[in-house]
Amino acid sequence: MPMPEYDVSPVRHVSGVSDVATQNPARGPAVRLDSRDKPLHAASEVLAKRRFHYKRPQRTAIIHYWLVGMRGGERVLEQLLKMFPDADIFTHVYNPDAVSDVIRRHKVHTTFIQKMPGSIRHYQRYLPLMPMALEQLDLRGYDLIISSESGPSKGVIVPPGANHICYCHSPMRYIWDQYPDYLRYAGRATRFAMPWLTHFLRSWDFASSARVDHFIANSTFVQRRIQKSYRRDSALVHPPVDTSLFHSSDEVSDRYLWVGQLTGYKRPDIAVEAFNKLGLPLLMVGDGALMRELKAKAKPNVTIAPRLGFDELRHAYATCRGLIFTAEEDFGMVPVEVMASGRPVLAYGVGGCRDTVIPGVNGLFFHEQTVDSLIEGVAQFEAWVPEFNPQDAIRSAERFAPERFEEGIRAAVRAVADL
Repeated sequence: MPMPEYDVSPVRHVSGVSDVATQNPARGPAVRLDSRDKPLHAASEVLAKRRFHYKRPQRTAIIHYWLVGMRGGERVLEQLLKMFPDADIFTHVYNPDAVSDVIRRHKVHTTFIQKMPGSIRHYQRYLPLMPMALEQLDLRGYDLIISSESGPSKGVIVPPGANHICYCHSPMRYIWDQYPDYLRYAGRATRFAMPWLTHFLRSWDFASSARVDHFIANSTFVQRRIQKSYRRDSALVHPPVDTSLFHSSDEVSDRYLWVGQLTGYKRPDIAVEAFNKLGLPLLMVGDGALMRELKAKAKPNVTIAPRLGFDELRHAYATCRGLIFTAEEDFGMVPVEVMASGRPVLAYGVGGCRDTVIPGVNGLFFHEQTVDSLIEGVAQFEAWVPEFNPQDAIRSAERFAPERFEEGIRAAVRAVADL
């Protein structure tokens, strides 16, 4: 049997006790006791200067809210798994067919939500049960817990000796600052239930923030939301964007591009109405609850495609006149991908895009989420585009390469380990 490996480091000092320093590997760090008495023998002098504890391989658990598709949160999860290749995943619901090979290669544990009727398709309906489901997960034996929070994930109960880092894509926006928007677009039954359920969820969400040792925000916008919702400070580590996957093109069209889910808070409606009035060509890529309504409103110059293959999407990025970004997003990976493709962005100037869009370099802002403000923004964009340099956009996107993300996460892990 191989001998156990030991770490050697200076001992802690505790006053008022006799001078004996011993270490039981099962009980944690040795204690340097007060030295008013003389050591009994030479060995005690060595023990008084060093502590010995058993070192075993670190086990990592990553808690992700749900795994039913590949969006921004899942791309972050992929990068975390590359950094921690032996990590286990815990989640509420898991659809292996909807995620990448990187995720499927890991052991995935689910909460009891997975066994509920229709959970893969209608997991949001079980949101009120997710706090209890998280608290039933057994994380004993793990040393590092990383929760990936946008839906409920940080509320796990961690062992006393483990460190818990929360990478927060956003406090749950549908119960906090964007609650009125979600309520407005909800169905009748959901609108009736939401006030009661979200009241409970806010209390639990705030209380469970105390279970986190260290918060990491994905943007300065989310840093402010963490402070407002949880009264906690956070480090800033932008999410990873693999800019090497994108390329520029010499063939640029006069067509604008909009990409995202066709849901209320992303405000695709103002893009359709603005371009209906402008008469300029717009390609909208996305699907969602507003698809039928927007298709009925769109004039012939506005094309709505539910989805594009990755190669088609990259081509659309590289050849568009510019990206129209109407959402108030936590970070927003699509603008960075478009910049990496050498094209500029016209973005609503609130939210995570304040970290990515540099006015006059890789894009411009419009300042109100209204049709008139967007139309004014397009006019300013048209006047500025001849001055745009694609290489400036490409260089600005490199700030969000995966290597930067990895550096930030490793620094946070070291900081927590030193607490």
